[in-house]
Amino acid sequence: MLKLIPAPKHAVEMGGFYRLPDDVKIKTDFDLPLISEKAQIVETDADIVIISDADIEKEGYTLSVTESSVTVKASTKTGAYYALVSMWKLGELQLGKREIPCCEIEDGPKVSWRGLEIDESRHFFGMDEIKRMLDMMFLEKLNVFHWHLTDDQGWRIEIKKYPKLVEIGSTRPNSQIGGWRSVKMDNVPVSGYYTQEQIKEVIAYAKERGIMIVPEIDFPAHCAAAIAAYKEIACVVKDTEVPCYFGGRIPQGKFNFRWNRTICCGKESTFEFIFNVLDEVCDLFDSPYIHMGGDEAPQIEWKKCPKCQKTMADNSLKNEWELQGWFENRICDYLKTKNKKLIAWNDVLKADNLNKNDKNVVVQYWTPKRDNRCVDYVNSGGEAILSNHQAFYFDMTYAQVPLTNTYNYTPEKYGMNSENMSNVLGYEGEIWTEWIADNAKLELYAFPRMQALGEVSWSSKEKINFDDFKARLDAYKPILKSLGIDYAVDSVSLPQSKRECAKIKRKFFKGDPYLELKLNEIYKSKGEN
Repeated sequence: MLKLIPAPKHAVEMGGFYRLPDDVKIKTDFDLPLISEKAQIVETDADIVIISDADIEKEGYTLSVTESSVTVKASTKTGAYYALVSMWKLGELQLGKREIPCCEIEDGPKVSWRGLEIDESRHFFGMDEIKRMLDMMFLEKLNVFHWHLTDDQGWRIEIKKYPKLVEIGSTRPNSQIGGWRSVKMDNVPVSGYYTQEQIKEVIAYAKERGIMIVPEIDFPAHCAAAIAAYKEIACVVKDTEVPCYFGGRIPQGKFNFRWNRTICCGKESTFEFIFNVLDEVCDLFDSPYIHMGGDEAPQIEWKKCPKCQKTMADNSLKNEWELQGWFENRICDYLKTKNKKLIAWNDVLKADNLNKNDKNVVVQYWTPKRDNRCVDYVNSGGEAILSNHQAFYFDMTYAQVPLTNTYNYTPEKYGMNSENMSNVLGYEGEIWTEWIADNAKLELYAFPRMQALGEVSWSSKEKINFDDFKARLDAYKPILKSLGIDYAVDSVSLPQSKRECAKIKRKFFKGDPYLELKLNEIYKSKGEN
């Protein structure tokens, strides 16, 4: 059995090996910069031949390995890269012998959207770590990086028209620790943002690896950092700071507001501000999608705001949900002028006046329970991305979301089936970082969940078998280790005791979000791999 992750569509092991020479020569119909430094590109006498074949699906490939030759066929450079990734993994599984098992592989993805989100608002990781995560996504054949760049606790993208967004909005003096209800602070300042030149560099880096970057710029809610920089976009124009709290009941005093702030939907100047921001964002990102959040919008400020209430009356809006729907429709219409589609969390479907017939809104389905509004939207032809909390929220403890939840995800539980799955773009894992402050925990919670996500979104339903996956994952762990990935061992990622899970969850919510990281180190010190 070929121990590839994700499992290929069709694969036959033939017996025997092809031994890679020390100086590999490749003849290719594609421009492949990622291999040009590691192999010699030739026109004749090649060890590996890569052929362009228009009949192969967009990201698919065939890989034929005999004892004397390696032949790859693909219709795109991404498909060619994926073939080479599979070949590299097969070679690495031979523990450095540079031997590739003779085989015939025909492969291609199950869905077109195979994504991972990283929240850099709550904690900032920087370009080196993001590139490292993009490299790992590439190895698992994930092709969408959802970059969460703004939220209440930090604004991380330079907007030249509004410099205070990063001058003020990217910095906070400390962060909440001790759990959602705690008032404790760590007294560690958090700052950092990306210049537009750095954004361009990351986009180019991802693009060469077949990864599309979709930015998330949150409006109308989760805007406290933006409001701290430009208070006039709020309903109540008052000096505030970038929140240090991530949730729960925060003390009043100098904050005077919830940690989650909404912009004022009743001021035309607010829309001018947002459109100017979007102009720069759309110019930077070549993705056809812009994520605008839209979730968890508290309505308390809108209810008390004369301008918002007048806008509701002038536009015959029945309630604040319809005010948000009106807002989303305006944003969607503006993005259409930029040839972009709006992505929003499925909360926005609560607005009855959302222009659902437009089909220019892609809904990201995150809520843990079945949302019939989302099911109806998909049934009517609307597009969705599946990120349901109980399988794909990778910031959750493994005690809450064990590896089996991700791997055994069934869209049918959430109303998706053979009749409407054609309107589902794919799957996405989410790494929110309220309680993830460093690379070590980021990677612990990403791996091996990323491998499970890669297989669920790439491999056909018939290939999904957790016991088989687990055997391949065990064989794959030395590769992860060689890449410096500090993954979660089985005792952490696959908890067996309900009592132990309850204990971990209780300690996590009472203020020890690094408990599983510490447990992982203990298990490793005892020899667990």
